[in-house]
Amino acid sequence: MGTFALDAPGEAPADVVLFGAPHGTPYAGIDNEVYAATAEVLRTTSNVDGDWSAHWNYDVGGPLFGHHGLRVGDLGDLPTQSHDGPGNRRLIDAATRSIVAAGAVPLMIGGDDSVPIPFLTGLEALGPLTILQIDAHIDWRQERRDEPFGFSSTMRRASELPHVERIIQVGMRGFGSARAEEIAIAADWGAEIITAREVHHHGIEPILARIPAGATVAVTVDMDAFDASLMPAVMAPTPGGLDYTQVTDLIAGVAARARLGAFDLIEFVPGRDRDGTCAITAVSLLQFVIGTLAADGFSGGA
Repeated sequence: MGTFALDAPGEAPADVVLFGAPHGTPYAGIDNEVYAATAEVLRTTSNVDGDWSAHWNYDVGGPLFGHHGLRVGDLGDLPTQSHDGPGNRRLIDAATRSIVAAGAVPLMIGGDDSVPIPFLTGLEALGPLTILQIDAHIDWRQERRDEPFGFSSTMRRASELPHVERIIQVGMRGFGSARAEEIAIAADWGAEIITAREVHHHGIEPILARIPAGATVAVTVDMDAFDASLMPAVMAPTPGGLDYTQVTDLIAGVAARARLGAFDLIEFVPGRDRDGTCAITAVSLLQFVIGTLAADGFSGGA
């Protein structure tokens, strides 16, 4: 993937544009520097497959970039700063809006679970929007440590966006980051929460049935949605999570039923990836999204 620069809104020199967002909104006393190298590590890992992009990929049923050559650009990493939450949100929001305005699909690599807040805000032009959050936690806190834009508040802030009409949350388990009051607030808003246990017992079809045909969907994947045996390189590894095929089947199901308008991958911690296999899993997921967009036929971001 080469370097890509957006010049004029409305012109799309790429169909899909990737960018890194190393920092979101920090909490006092919690280190967010563990994500600083995430996007670059995944870029380096993806380079291993550079000579194979024209080969048949059985996960997507064809070459990675499709038969017509899906154009993928890379903005590189935004110049976020560890302790500048407001500045980081402005950068992420602006980059996302520019990509959508250029008619491309934004694909963001975070960063902690606060970076989707400005990413989802920046998708305003795609509304009405359905959010599919694949995560171990529901993230409906009003605030934590007096910060309303941190990683425990992602879906709470998303629920306040006028262009978000539906939130579907999949993979919750364990303590799930919520107290009873947040569960009630999410339910009152209309969020649909499907636990990891439900996915294991009933599969993904009941989830896909909740997505209206033709809807525009933003998929956000927190890597702690995966079972801890597959993805220990996160801040909160938890047993009982989803497997790779369940997650990719969900994404493929969205693309088949609706429109995949945006995607982000967050919460991968390179320093906890002892042998590099977690980076391979994360890169494979990114490649699957790109290949799915290529196979589905690109329709533009705006």
